[in-house]
Amino acid sequence: MSKTGKQEILNAIAAPLLAWYDVHKRTLPWRGTKDPYQVWVSEIMLQQTRVAAVLPYYERWMQELPDAETLAAAEPERLMKLWQGLGYYSRARNMQKAAKIILTDYNGRFPQTSKELRRLPGIGSYTAGAIASIAFGEAVPAVDGNVLRVAARTAGIADDIMEANTKKLFQKMMEEAVSQDRPGEYNQAMMDLGATVCVPNGAPDCENCPLAELCEAKRLNLQNTLPVRKKKAKRRTEELTLYLLLRDNTAALRKRPEEGLLAGLWEFPHLPGTLDEDAAAQALRDWGLTPLEWRKKITGKHIFTHVEWHMTGYLLTVKGGGDDFFWADYGTLQTLAVPSAFGKFLEQVLRQMDSRGKI
Repeated sequence: MSKTGKQEILNAIAAPLLAWYDVHKRTLPWRGTKDPYQVWVSEIMLQQTRVAAVLPYYERWMQELPDAETLAAAEPERLMKLWQGLGYYSRARNMQKAAKIILTDYNGRFPQTSKELRRLPGIGSYTAGAIASIAFGEAVPAVDGNVLRVAARTAGIADDIMEANTKKLFQKMMEEAVSQDRPGEYNQAMMDLGATVCVPNGAPDCENCPLAELCEAKRLNLQNTLPVRKKKAKRRTEELTLYLLLRDNTAALRKRPEEGLLAGLWEFPHLPGTLDEDAAAQALRDWGLTPLEWRKKITGKHIFTHVEWHMTGYLLTVKGGGDDFFWADYGTLQTLAVPSAFGKFLEQVLRQMDSRGKI
């Protein structure tokens, strides 16, 4: 089929898609609002994260940081704590940077076009399209993985959707296809269709899809072939030995570098490799610490996009040294942003400490 024919199929999506959405749209706390701040927060949180996981984070965030002004003024440590568990922490930092720009450069009012929105830190073409269309009615698409999948299947496009040129092609095609009258609802309908019917893993629910009669993938039985996506590079594995050190009713933490993975967050001291107890004890002596009681050995795993951590943790009481560490009592430990990668280990440490901080 020619490019023109594929474009004609995509142009025909709007009517059946919106009719379906009016009946089947999901009820979500950020739906039904044209507040650009609420749309923005929800869209940033939803990047790489399931809706069910986002819901409690969104509610807590909006209670504490209901607008750009409160976000701009938030303490960085508190900001990271509110984001703890969502991952990709640079998203939250960029949101605060953008909030400050909105206050200083735009007098507290959100830019109203996708072009202007893309000038803000952390806002790419998808997020800009979502905010501009939902909050301000600009007829622009919001092209994410859901849209790429739905469009590739419906129009029968077999180009690799991971390629930059293919993404540019889809962006241009969807700019022509987006509803001029209801762009915000159109983009949300595409999100819902991709999340609930034209799903990424497993067979799509073609019997309940409003686009089934238009769909080239269904006609040619290519639902499980499209979209074409090149295989991701295999994640590398890193082994770490964590030290869960308890001393004088406190636990040892250190802050990660301000650049790189989990930048600026709190972590338990650790060393590369899997160390046995003897080797682990030598590291303690190098830190000027004396082990008193080895209480528990804990193992855990955490998967990032490009790396997988296999962790062995030693929970023990110590005395002496440790001058390079921050020693947090029970209350302080619960206010600091410790990434979910260390969540299992944090839970074990807190179990050793009651509400009065006693070990």
